[in-house]
Amino acid sequence: MTFDYTSMGFHTFDALCRPVTDIPPGGNTYFVDEFTLAVSGAAGSAAIVAAKHGLSVQAVGGVGNDLMGDWVLRRFGDFGVDTQMMQRVADMTTSSSIVTTRPDGQRPALHKRGATAGFYVTDDQVDRVLDTKILHIGGVGLMDAMDKGRNAEMLAAAKSRGITTTLDVFASTPEDMDLIRPLLAHTDYFMPSEEEAMALSGLTDFEDIAAYLLDQGVGAVILTLGAAGAMYRDQAGTRIDIPAFAIDVVCTCGCGDCFNAGFATGLSLGRPIEDCIRFGQASSAQNAMGLGSQAVVSSLADTIAFMENTPVRS
Repeated sequence: MTFDYTSMGFHTFDALCRPVTDIPPGGNTYFVDEFTLAVSGAAGSAAIVAAKHGLSVQAVGGVGNDLMGDWVLRRFGDFGVDTQMMQRVADMTTSSSIVTTRPDGQRPALHKRGATAGFYVTDDQVDRVLDTKILHIGGVGLMDAMDKGRNAEMLAAAKSRGITTTLDVFASTPEDMDLIRPLLAHTDYFMPSEEEAMALSGLTDFEDIAAYLLDQGVGAVILTLGAAGAMYRDQAGTRIDIPAFAIDVVCTCGCGDCFNAGFATGLSLGRPIEDCIRFGQASSAQNAMGLGSQAVVSSLADTIAFMENTPVRS
């Protein structure tokens, strides 16, 4: 396999600032303390964190023929992410967000849907995309062209080749379950946030949610629960509950996406599932300590040191 990790789906250009408590009225201006740019999205953040951890990574998705797309591709290059399968989608702009980060780390955003909706993996590109040990699809619900059956076909093809498959969504609604359901039977690890899982299932009890998703055929469910940690349930009956790291939160933008890459890092290293979850949590926690997706994640060695030296919440 050429790649350890292929991250396919939602890639976005983010401009972030903090702290923001209100939008200025009229044409007024408020001053902020921090401002930064980042590649984000359920696939973009994951690709960069995995690359920082030393995995060989390719990004698969779409950007526009615009300055934001230029910057996204250049930024991937800074971390050694292969972009041969990043398409320039005609007549579409790069998916982009303005993220207004609150003092408590919450991050209301203004988002322009763009080329994530337009890219498509053609038959002659499948072998290249699946030349990987792990296939991650992130951003179901925003991938208009791929969501019409192609994502399910890619996951099924990946499983037939012995590739490990992981799946994430974007700020789901109940209607997105129709898009997710055909994918789950071909997914080894489904990793939604608690809010996304509740929206998809229509349920509120986490055990009920996990059971419902397992009934759809997914191999394992990992619910990321923010400050409450993470829970893992799988078809074999394995149950793992792990507390979150005790940190001061700066910005939660991209935390779930970084979890996905940390988890994949553990898989790539052949670690036990509990360790993989801890890698995910450590990546997410470091991300939350700075402004902009992947801000504090720097290397595998530093993530391991963070895991070993950072206390967890009681």
